[in-house]
Amino acid sequence: MTALEERWRRVLDGKAEAEKASGRAAGSVRLIAVSKFHPASAIAELYALGQADFGENYMQEARAKQEELASLGIRWHAIGAVQSNKAKDAAGRFHLLHTLASESLARALVRRLPGDAPQDVLLQINIGREPQKSGLAPEDAERFIETLRAEDLLRTEGRGLRIRGLMCLPPRCGEGEEARPYFAAMRELRDRLASATGLELPELSMGMSGDYRQAVDEGATMIRVGTDIFGARPVKA
Repeated sequence: MTALEERWRRVLDGKAEAEKASGRAAGSVRLIAVSKFHPASAIAELYALGQADFGENYMQEARAKQEELASLGIRWHAIGAVQSNKAKDAAGRFHLLHTLASESLARALVRRLPGDAPQDVLLQINIGREPQKSGLAPEDAERFIETLRAEDLLRTEGRGLRIRGLMCLPPRCGEGEEARPYFAAMRELRDRLASATGLELPELSMGMSGDYRQAVDEGATMIRVGTDIFGARPVKA
């Protein structure tokens, strides 16, 4: 067993323990392996072991890996901020885009969609209202959804965006119990938005290497884990 496989299996075991401890069904939380700055060979190794979901932060890096690994059935997740002028690199190229937080990006994504299938997205919420972080303020999320709906950008079928839920990077991210209140607030916000807008919003993308157990306990359906799987992150060239 390689060191990479050992670390990956340790995270899977931790996820399973968290699911059981919180009364969640086994396998109900999806593990997204955050592979930014790590080589395509490492992604291919984990894919061969059964890991299907991989998260990338940077469009140029993601495109290169997507091309190199095009023969594999990888589910790619865009988990970094996407500028509107990079929408062409994101639209239709990812299983899920986790970081929608601007009307301009929403419009650009719809314009750039290569086909007639909707692009699944999550709304990024700045749950701690931190000025240095991207994301919608919690109180602005419903208005944002209704604006996209009024502009006819939302679709369950055909060309448009399909909002599947919410994503966050909370204050004290990765610090275990320090992040729990923010995860709980995200779950409550998701439930309120689903009720107010009529959208299903089944997904909550939250929790990383240092706090995914707390995120699972508070309702995460996806956790994004990088360092605990791939090891120390290489310095970006």
